[in-house]
Amino acid sequence: MISGFTPTWMIRATYDISPETLLQLGIKVVLTDLDNTLIAWNNPYGTTELKNWMLDLERVGIQLVVVSNNSHRRVKKAVAPLGLPFVSRALKPLPFGIKRAMRQYHVTPAQTVMVGDQLLTDVAAANASRVRSILVKPIVASDAWNTKINRFFEYFVMHGVKKAHPELTYRKEITINGRHN
Repeated sequence: MISGFTPTWMIRATYDISPETLLQLGIKVVLTDLDNTLIAWNNPYGTTELKNWMLDLERVGIQLVVVSNNSHRRVKKAVAPLGLPFVSRALKPLPFGIKRAMRQYHVTPAQTVMVGDQLLTDVAAANASRVRSILVKPIVASDAWNTKINRFFEYFVMHGVKKAHPELTYRKEITINGRHN
């Protein structure tokens, strides 16, 4: 049961994920959750850190795609200033949105990674799709009302994940050798 919610890596912040390391791992497409992963849920404008990270991904030839459970209208409005492609109504924790993005960009699970701030949706969907996952800390401590319910249950699931995998801790960067990859 816990294996379905176990991330491949845990990184402190989305912007700490090195594009060069992703390239070494064979990643061609980074799928990312929107709210509290890429941007603060209550602030649709990207930070300088985000824009620099996006440029670094583009420089090494990695495509960034938002995969969100939000409506098409909400995601389109949020990513418009960033010019990012997206998949809305992804139905995470089900694999449909991730698989749709992989088909669209003609990549395999081995060439894809999912970045998100929630075990119960982002990591679970990645695992269901056989895609590696990166769990990041939420950008801001507060959440939208519907996410607060997930956070309650996630607390207990995270306890089980840490007990089963004590080597999984939030790190500054992806390690290529060892369990953390």
